[in-house]
Amino acid sequence: MSAVQAKPAMRHAVAEPRVDTPISPTVVQQARTNVLRRVLMLGGVVVVLGVSSALYLTGGRHVGTEDAYVKAAQLSVTSDVSGIVASVNVHEGQRVSAGDVLFTIDAEPLQIALANAEAAALQARITVSTLKADYQQSLQQVRAQQAQVDLANTTLDRYEALVDRGAIARTLIDQQRATYLSAVATLDSLRQSAAADLARLSGNPNLPIEQFPDEMKARAAVHEAQRQIKHTVVRAPFDGIVTAVGSLQPGALIISAMSGFSTTSAVGLVSDTNIWIEANMKETDLTRMHPGQTVDIRIDSYPDCRWTGSVDAIAAASGSAFSPLPPQNTSGNWVKVVQRIPVRVKLDKSTCDARLSAGMSAVVSVDTGRARWQRMNG
Repeated sequence: MSAVQAKPAMRHAVAEPRVDTPISPTVVQQARTNVLRRVLMLGGVVVVLGVSSALYLTGGRHVGTEDAYVKAAQLSVTSDVSGIVASVNVHEGQRVSAGDVLFTIDAEPLQIALANAEAAALQARITVSTLKADYQQSLQQVRAQQAQVDLANTTLDRYEALVDRGAIARTLIDQQRATYLSAVATLDSLRQSAAADLARLSGNPNLPIEQFPDEMKARAAVHEAQRQIKHTVVRAPFDGIVTAVGSLQPGALIISAMSGFSTTSAVGLVSDTNIWIEANMKETDLTRMHPGQTVDIRIDSYPDCRWTGSVDAIAAASGSAFSPLPPQNTSGNWVKVVQRIPVRVKLDKSTCDARLSAGMSAVVSVDTGRARWQRMNG
């Protein structure tokens, strides 16, 4: 009986209507926050990916390097004349213009050499004049001896006619024949002497004195002595800043390379106008680079200044190609290394008036004009 009564009771419990519990506003807000967080996270990822892709595709237009340095035309100024330094006319760091006197060398020994050369030139002219006079004298002797030969020949002919008639003794004709032959031999000797004098005159007795070898040699010696005297005054070959003057003092000996010894450097000269940047670019950055492209330049010594320039030239060989010991990759243990190609950058203008010195470090950025998306499209 109790079991039968319990079963309807259970049916009554299942059929009882459900009463909904009210949702708290805090739970609703939390749900909305979770949804918004998911949307923002997904959206943030999409935005980051989009911005990154855009930056990548629009990037790659500029290539640069920090392996760049200021270069300038520079020269170790010396002289091709050996001698003692007489005076030093510049000091360290002085700016000079082309043609300004840097230092002078004692010219007295060279002036003595010039006097000797001028004396030798005068002697050469006298010698040439003497040769011309000797040649004319030889010609006169030849003509005089020719007359003696003709006279001896005529006399011999007369004697032979008289001998045939028995008017003179035969011994006279023999003597006359000997006289004739002697005159002919003397004539031949004088002609050879005249030919030798003519050879000394280069085969032309009327050739001007200035064109004779001995006189030309002596005149060249005079010009060389004058040139050396002129070069005792050493001048700046171009505008620039003087450096390394401390090693040059009055009384120092300058030895010319022309004397067979190593040249002694006197002073250094660095141009302050002919300045450029040498950037050692990676070979992989040269694909779109060519002369004329705009370059942005920063110098480490002047962080607040900016320079603009342009690509002037791209070297035809890498830096290692000019190395005294180039790499040899025939042993089999080869490792590929990105090569550096020197690129010369011409300076155009700057935002400040700063003095650049050769060797300063620089950072360059070259505008190739083509981003990655442009390369992908050809």
